[in-house]
Amino acid sequence: MQDQRSLVVIGGGLAGCEAAWQAASRGIAVTLYEMRPVVNTPAHTTDLLAELVCSNSLGSDRPERAPGLLKRELRRLGSLILRCADACTVPAGSALAVGRGAFAQMVTRAIESHPHITLCRQEVTKLPQEGTTIVATGPLTTEVLAGEIAILAGQDNLYFYDAMSPIVSLESIDQSKTFCESRYGRGGADYVNCPMTREQYDCFLGELLAAETIPLRGFEREDKRFFEACLPVEVLAARGHDGLRYGPLRPVGLRDPHTGRRPYAVVQLRQDNLAGTLYNLVGFQTNLRWPEQKRVFG
Repeated sequence: MQDQRSLVVIGGGLAGCEAAWQAASRGIAVTLYEMRPVVNTPAHTTDLLAELVCSNSLGSDRPERAPGLLKRELRRLGSLILRCADACTVPAGSALAVGRGAFAQMVTRAIESHPHITLCRQEVTKLPQEGTTIVATGPLTTEVLAGEIAILAGQDNLYFYDAMSPIVSLESIDQSKTFCESRYGRGGADYVNCPMTREQYDCFLGELLAAETIPLRGFEREDKRFFEACLPVEVLAARGHDGLRYGPLRPVGLRDPHTGRRPYAVVQLRQDNLAGTLYNLVGFQTNLRWPEQKRVFG
């Protein structure tokens, strides 16, 4: 029987680590389960906790915006994730973005060193029947545990679909065709902007829509729903010709110094690590197969 002053947390991502930290900081004995590296996922590349596999941005940090205000509240409440993020920031205009590796390492060290947290590196296949449990396994939940959750919560409430964000090396960027600027001049010149003409945009759109994607899992195919704030680019592109131009490729707030005009569309690159050698494609979550990502985005 689980002790009344104990807690089980399943999943060592952002939510799981924050929950474990907050409970442990209040004297509760926490057992945190993370299946990696015993069981790996298609998206993770390390065994670190709180590894970001999609965007390295945690959203706007402007206090007049809801996400920025929430961050200020979390900082005042002693958030582990925000403390680590603030220590690992990379230039991103008015957004809070982090160096993935440094951020995950800092969170992992904090969890491993907390006297009230026991980190168990093993897969959980059945949900505990007694005591208090927080399930924070996210979109990469294993099929067997997803089945357990479906029994408890109902299949109609089970949605895990997510996509990965591509990362490119600085040396692969043709800087003679780009310009550095933040949208509306907010912050420094923190983004590398890749402008597109109408012809280039149309060509890119055609290649994107024709690209091969990774097959969806069973429950994803049966009732395909997407998180509207983080749509895969190929899904957004399929909704209409200008879907991307009003989304991640929107050119508003930017002026191309090579032409003196606002581009037809813009792909923005944001620094992804502290060394500044890696950049991610902003808003380019995708379910394209890796060879297709290299062909279409390269």
